[in-house]
Amino acid sequence: MNPQLKIPINIPYLGTEEKNAILSVLKQGSLTSSSLNGGINVREFEKLASSFVKSKYAIAVNSGTAALQASLYALNIKKGDEVIIPSFTFVATANAVISTGAKPIFADIIKENFTIDPDEIEKKISKKTKAIIPVHLYGNVALMQRILEISKKYDLRVIEDAAQSLGSSFDGKHTGTFSDLGCYSLYPAKVMTSGEGGLIVTNNKQLHEKLLMIRNHGMIKGYDSRIFGLNLRLPEISAAIAKIQIKKLPKFLQIRKKNAKYLTQLISDLKIVFPKERSKENKNWYLYTITLQNRNKILEKLNSMGIGASAYYSIPIHKTPFYKQKLHLPVTDWASQHVLSLPIHPKVSSKNIEFMAESLRDILNE
Repeated sequence: MNPQLKIPINIPYLGTEEKNAILSVLKQGSLTSSSLNGGINVREFEKLASSFVKSKYAIAVNSGTAALQASLYALNIKKGDEVIIPSFTFVATANAVISTGAKPIFADIIKENFTIDPDEIEKKISKKTKAIIPVHLYGNVALMQRILEISKKYDLRVIEDAAQSLGSSFDGKHTGTFSDLGCYSLYPAKVMTSGEGGLIVTNNKQLHEKLLMIRNHGMIKGYDSRIFGLNLRLPEISAAIAKIQIKKLPKFLQIRKKNAKYLTQLISDLKIVFPKERSKENKNWYLYTITLQNRNKILEKLNSMGIGASAYYSIPIHKTPFYKQKLHLPVTDWASQHVLSLPIHPKVSSKNIEFMAESLRDILNE
């Protein structure tokens, strides 16, 4: 985070309760657990998380990336397989696929909410395709009904990358719970945090049991590795923080929604495209993302005024040096040049929003 930015794009909201929870773990001295079901704080957090998203099971891990990796391992994705993902997302989605030996196949997105285009998914399916990873970008809900229809038609598995969408829902159903597995990130910039951490949710008992082993080197008791796994465990201190944060999450989401509504109200007459909720959609407002002309120039000016506006993502994955592929993804390319996210997290005040709106208006009217 740039210390010169007075209004950062996202910042964790931590209080006395989180500090006391950390101290409690330190006093008890049990910092982690290699038991199958994890430590007491891990188990308590998982129970709260599954209750929040209304899933049967929740498995805490040490990052959102680990959540994706473990989910791919659980579905036996391996070398020679292909997994269809959007290029317009954070690189972790693709890296998780690469880590299994499989190949990420990049599909284009829809302009309306920057999530993967179901029509483009269908065009990318081959004999090697084994899974689809839709990303609920910025907290926007991907077109899951269409995606699930495609997965059923071609017998493909679906893992939801819900890293940015904890708390988002469609028709009353939480992101992450539409498919086989849903993965969330608990990174400090997300809607709630554990410091570093991740979470997987599922309604499948077999996948739940498998994931408990995968996060713990494939072990059940002692050194009896039954399947391939890694150390993907969430430490007790992180789980203790997450336990407090998820109880505060409804309030966090309420403030984000209020801030988004106020910002829209103040800039609704400007020549930009605003984020909207689809019918039946309830967004967590992780990122308030607009599209506009001259994005880079406006972004630079906002930053110079202390406003932590950001462009997620100015370089799509397929154009990064590691992946470097020449692909025809026109909407992805357009979005990478026009999106701009503004801060609306719980620490953003009404005065901050008014300042952002006034600043944006002044820049656009220059």
